[in-house]
Amino acid sequence: MIHILLVDDDPHIRSIIREYAQAENWQFSEAANGDEAMKIVADSDFSLIVLDVMMPKMDGWATLKLLRKDSAVPVILLTARDEEYDRLLGFELGVDDYISKPFSPRELIARMKALLKRSGALTQDLQTLVFGSLKLDLAAHTLMIDRELISLTPKEYDLLSFFSARPGVAFTRDQLLNHVWGYDYYGDARTVDTHIRSLRDKLGPCRTLIATVWGTGYRFETGGCK
Repeated sequence: MIHILLVDDDPHIRSIIREYAQAENWQFSEAANGDEAMKIVADSDFSLIVLDVMMPKMDGWATLKLLRKDSAVPVILLTARDEEYDRLLGFELGVDDYISKPFSPRELIARMKALLKRSGALTQDLQTLVFGSLKLDLAAHTLMIDRELISLTPKEYDLLSFFSARPGVAFTRDQLLNHVWGYDYYGDARTVDTHIRSLRDKLGPCRTLIATVWGTGYRFETGGCK
């Protein structure tokens, strides 16, 4: 199980990253400052730590120095500044990657995945997903049903690949907008419904793979295609 620790004094940022991490089925812990973080680290093992620089009590620099005395856990530093001095100092202290605020949650998750793969904590994604007669080739970005190639728009493909990697998990329309369209997308829930409808039409006999969860949104059902 991937276990992420986010250290940031902004509860809004912690909430956003928590949602994205949980959508990846990662275990998630959080701390509001370096003091809290070091107490948590003493009791748990983490796959990756995301660390804010500017925090009360103990800032990111001091926290990173303490971490590196005993641990080689991958660390991504969050900083409100993008100055060369800060980046060089971070690398000297042992940071693995940087991202500047404000940032895209999807970019942060992508950077986290890259670090987790390099560290060996996250194995390479399966290249092909098969659900009955449906075959989704993640490397080639192709979909086949009953050995027939199905043409999808880029966003339909993004939706299907997002769902298929998280079977059994119910997502609200707002969550799908955030994860598939992006946190800064300003569309409404009808966008999701329209794309789901179109995707189901193209899935044909496998349309029941995407189930409606009444009052919530949608869920991927692995037994929905024979």
